[in-house]
Amino acid sequence: MDRARDRAKHTPQDETPADRSEIQKGPRLLPSRRRLLQGAALAAVPSALLTTHHAAAAPRAAESPSADVDYPSAVWVPASTSNYTASNRPSSYPIDYVIIHVTQETFADTLAIFKNPAKKVSAHYVVRSADGHIAQCVRERNVGWHAGNWSYNTRSIGIEHEGWVDQPEYFTDEMYEKSAALTAAICKKYGIPKTREHIIGHVEVPGTDHTDPGRYWDWSRYIRLVNFA
Repeated sequence: MDRARDRAKHTPQDETPADRSEIQKGPRLLPSRRRLLQGAALAAVPSALLTTHHAAAAPRAAESPSADVDYPSAVWVPASTSNYTASNRPSSYPIDYVIIHVTQETFADTLAIFKNPAKKVSAHYVVRSADGHIAQCVRERNVGWHAGNWSYNTRSIGIEHEGWVDQPEYFTDEMYEKSAALTAAICKKYGIPKTREHIIGHVEVPGTDHTDPGRYWDWSRYIRLVNFA
């Protein structure tokens, strides 16, 4: 899908895509999210993210009481403090977007990647395929490193969804419904319009080299659910 890119060091204000590799997935080549994350350079903003199989759940031992979360239905599974930028949003930066991602890694492996200080990547939330279970990994006031674009990172909430862009069976009813309710709550809290101009895919972030959530993500259904939540 994507060709290998030269590794580059970047700062929070100046990002470049990380090294990429490909693995055989069925009849065509798909990017390996784990390889992608391992190649992420140091800085306050990496590029992309993750998927694998919805049967794998995050270890409950890693979850903390809901008092630590911004969204009451989520559980707290904190990312390493090396993988995001501490901030005081929306005072420090306005929050204008929700960015939808697909992990290219399992739910459990995604959480493990966010906990690893060497990865330099994180999103605020991760939604599990099988049941829509939501983990919060970064507080909304902080800047997650998920968009591959510092300006968009500062002004967005990133939501990862377990699955692969070419395997629509991972996009379950439970995932759509629980994710849409989360996005609706975020939009209400920060005054974000519930439209496609403000609820966008990673592929729509300027300068990105990612394709998620991919052509099988049902945007019409998702925006309808957000507006009805």
